[in-house]
Amino acid sequence: MTRAKAIAHALDYFDSGSFKSDLTRLVAMPTESQNPERAPVLTEYLEQEMQPLLESLGFSCRTLNHPKAKGPFLFAERIEAEGLPTIFGYGHGDVIRGLDAQWAEGLSPWTLTERGDRWYGRGVVDNKGQHLINISALKSVLETRGGTLGFNVKYLIEMGEECGSPGLRELCTEQKELFKSDVLIASDGPRLNAERPTIFLGARGGVTFDLTINAREGGHHSGNWGGILSDPAIQLAHAIASITSPTGQIRIHEWVPKELPAAVRKALADCEIDGGPDGPTIDPEWGEPGLSPAEQVFGWCSFDVLAMKSGVPETPVNAVPPSAWARCALRFVVGIDPDDVIPALQRHLKRHGFDMVEVTKARDAVFNATRLDPDDPWVEWALASLQKSTNKKPALLPNLGGGLPNDIFADIVGMRTIWVPHSYPGCSQHAPNEHVPVAIPREALGLMAGLYWDLGESDRPAL
Repeated sequence: MTRAKAIAHALDYFDSGSFKSDLTRLVAMPTESQNPERAPVLTEYLEQEMQPLLESLGFSCRTLNHPKAKGPFLFAERIEAEGLPTIFGYGHGDVIRGLDAQWAEGLSPWTLTERGDRWYGRGVVDNKGQHLINISALKSVLETRGGTLGFNVKYLIEMGEECGSPGLRELCTEQKELFKSDVLIASDGPRLNAERPTIFLGARGGVTFDLTINAREGGHHSGNWGGILSDPAIQLAHAIASITSPTGQIRIHEWVPKELPAAVRKALADCEIDGGPDGPTIDPEWGEPGLSPAEQVFGWCSFDVLAMKSGVPETPVNAVPPSAWARCALRFVVGIDPDDVIPALQRHLKRHGFDMVEVTKARDAVFNATRLDPDDPWVEWALASLQKSTNKKPALLPNLGGGLPNDIFADIVGMRTIWVPHSYPGCSQHAPNEHVPVAIPREALGLMAGLYWDLGESDRPAL
């Protein structure tokens, strides 16, 4: 019974081809939560795959439902003894739409395909592959340690994350006592880069909203009316331009933190963003001056225009358009009041003479920004565990740049949150050709087996 044997056991599971075989079955299930026709598959994923796997590890399982949810939730728990720390695991079995016709020739979202050093398939990283890694690592520790872990585990798998996790907030509020745990240890999102194990402690928040100008009914000939009718597209373009500088620096002071905390700056000092050979080239002059790329993404806020429309782009005509529309998003960090994002924008637009712009929230679900203190002793412990397993210095990100329902676990259930991602920035997770370099899941199985082994040791941090 040694840590090294637990890691070796996890790696043997990978090298034997068993992990690939198990993941192949999961990928083959088209669990598209945005597609109502796939609703039965969401249930099948939990009943046919996740529940039998967790029950084989000694978990008791139950299905939970909420009227707002896109699909069922599977809750599993394995309680070894009172007084032991309780770890909460989380994953989502739903995937973004397959976009079947857009995948490269010979690839399918529902078939795990190996090409070169990569596995392709919808869900290999988001999120089927990631929670399969963690559950399989638990299994390796159980089988190496004689059927015990040395800690308690609760696990929740949802089937609606790709739709914004409807019902998850309400379910966690109603089941707060059932879900109560000491530390969330889960996996989603990308590493800092493919080679470097990573821990992140929360997520940026996100608010998506629409900017609309409805000037009049119908378009009017630009030869007869151009110059005497306001052009909504021009007005909206100027309104959007007032939000940032020409290089993307946000000009609404309520939308940015007063400063970059010292602990955040320290954690990001040795973090370099690298999307790999397929990643985009960073624009060094874009965004907040004086911040590194890592500080921009993980420590600051960003505003983006996701889509714009005026007139009929497919068949332009010589007419002053009657309306203009844009969908925009603000990614924000801890310290920004999410309830004031839209009111602050409305005040800003009014000050700049853009009263004609209507601002409406694009969707009700808002993930608030969260961040566990980087100086928390559990963070140091987790970093040391990953380094011991991989002989690599892990990257510490105060929070993920993207969105996760982490605030539900941190603020509602009330637990520390530590995420260990098993993907990388260039994985195409919401696009055609989603993939993972084969080396990542293999390394991840070993480091998670080491992490879970260390959880069962007496020198883990105090709660």
